[in-house]
Amino acid sequence: MKLISSSVTVAFLTCISVASLLLLHCRHVAADLRSDSALTVVENAEEGGGGAGGDEEEEANVNIEVIQPTEQWQTLKPGQAVPAGSHVKLNLQTGQREVRLGEEQLKYWTQDHRRGEESHSFSSPDELKQAMKNIKEDLNPDSVASKYRPLEELKKDMAQLDLLVETDGQILRRLLDQFNSSNSTTEQRLNILLELEYLVHQVDNAQTLCSMGGLQVILDCLNSSDFRLQERSAFVLGSAMASNPVVQVKAVESGALQLLLTALATTQPLRVKKKVLFAVAALLRHFPYTQRTFLSHGGLQVLLELFRADGGGVLRTRIATMLYDMISEKELISQTGLDPALDAANEDRVRQYSEVSLEGELLEKGWCTLVPQLLESTEHDYREKALRALLAMAPTCLDQYRSDSSLLGSLLSLREQYQEMVQSEMILGEENSYFAEIAELIDVLQVKMKSP
Repeated sequence: MKLISSSVTVAFLTCISVASLLLLHCRHVAADLRSDSALTVVENAEEGGGGAGGDEEEEANVNIEVIQPTEQWQTLKPGQAVPAGSHVKLNLQTGQREVRLGEEQLKYWTQDHRRGEESHSFSSPDELKQAMKNIKEDLNPDSVASKYRPLEELKKDMAQLDLLVETDGQILRRLLDQFNSSNSTTEQRLNILLELEYLVHQVDNAQTLCSMGGLQVILDCLNSSDFRLQERSAFVLGSAMASNPVVQVKAVESGALQLLLTALATTQPLRVKKKVLFAVAALLRHFPYTQRTFLSHGGLQVLLELFRADGGGVLRTRIATMLYDMISEKELISQTGLDPALDAANEDRVRQYSEVSLEGELLEKGWCTLVPQLLESTEHDYREKALRALLAMAPTCLDQYRSDSSLLGSLLSLREQYQEMVQSEMILGEENSYFAEIAELIDVLQVKMKSP
């Protein structure tokens, strides 16, 4: 019985000893991994943290001896510093502390890393003291100032750079001055107009150009004998007026509509007339007053002559699109006018559109039989534009459509052609194609023509 008790006691004491060793081992692991270059000072347990002054503390830190751990255990002397993350333990046999690389260091540090660390390590207190002195010198304000340019000098350079930066308004002024200069050649003026066309796409720039007198400069170019200047100036004018009511009003007040109609009525190259049509469309869009003036000045008759003279279909397509836009705008505003909640401004707009007598002009001038001719084109885009214009004109021209045998034959032929294209696209897995859209326009027009 005594023998058994003694054995139990020995086993119990052995467990306590092992636990004590593990506890001592774990308590002395330098677990701080915040920085590989941080240092930890190991002091004797008997030494207290004295309240030394600033100079004494700095001197003590300078004289710290740094030990470089390796994979093997090394004896750590009192007062020596070790890098953060190192593994420190107490050897119970010798009673001395030992250090080696920590687990994370052993895992991630390669031999190349260790060579790099060794190259930056300090082998003596003197090297560490010199390094700390270098840090103080680098932080010296005079030393820092000598490495960089003075602030006032930088400000002067920035001011000079600012002089080279132009605002859009400054660019517009410079371009107008260059354009009006007697020393400017035609080629230079053409390039200036191209730059202006790019700038006036922005609403504010277009209005700024008008306030600088640039609008009159552009209108004067429409009367130039050089077709290239006419083309470029019409392009600039159309871009400036696009979705810009302020410029539209100033253009009308400056006589732009009369100049554009004159350019369309006279003999001009095709490229000039294309740009002039672009400018006219921009001037008329969402501007009922100008649309009424356009009709009263014979604008629709000018377009009629242009439509008849065009053999290629380019101008015809643009004219048909203009008619479609004007009719659609008026129809949309008329539908909006049925809303009882309209304010005074919208009511005035409805009244202005009601004064645009476009439908009667279309019927009187023979547009109901002219636009269908565009369906004879082989271009799908031309056909689409013609169909949309025919649908917009249907309330006015429906009787003429029904009596036009050529139109009826064209619609039947086109419907069959586009149905075949749609079927071919469906076989290839394509749905909602462009050809299906054209076929739908034909179907809608045919339904309108058949309805009583």
